[in-house]
Amino acid sequence: MQRRYLMALAGAGSAVMLLGAFGFQYIGGLAPCAMCLWQRWPHAVAVALGALGFALPHAVVAVAGAVSMLTGAGIALLHTGVEREWWTLNLACTGGGEDLGAMDMATLLDPTIGEAIVLCTEVAWSMLGLSMASWNGIASLVLMGLWIVAARAPSDR
Repeated sequence: MQRRYLMALAGAGSAVMLLGAFGFQYIGGLAPCAMCLWQRWPHAVAVALGALGFALPHAVVAVAGAVSMLTGAGIALLHTGVEREWWTLNLACTGGGEDLGAMDMATLLDPTIGEAIVLCTEVAWSMLGLSMASWNGIASLVLMGLWIVAARAPSDR
């Protein structure tokens, strides 16, 4: 298969992941935590790289896509570890951040004041015992593999 189509497919995979995240947020009513939002950025980069790779099918673009998905998988693993209490992070979204101001603390205690802080330690949705962060990590690794296949594919003529 031609490199340009593999890169477009990998970018489309990240677009599907983003659409799913927005669907859970806006249709399903599951507000994202800070780490959930971090996980969206590598997919956004991959969507842009997929479009760029379709226009300019160079292996360097595919390698950048693979790096973006490796980054996404790393963030997902970090988030999964926080959810499963494998490690702790001193972040506001874990409830241990030192940067919680008086208004943030009041919001955490009384969500009617404003938008409530969604804790990164709580699993909002899971399937087969895996959280959204875990599934995102698996999908990111699969997409990274697709980007690697694209990088190794014969150059388009």
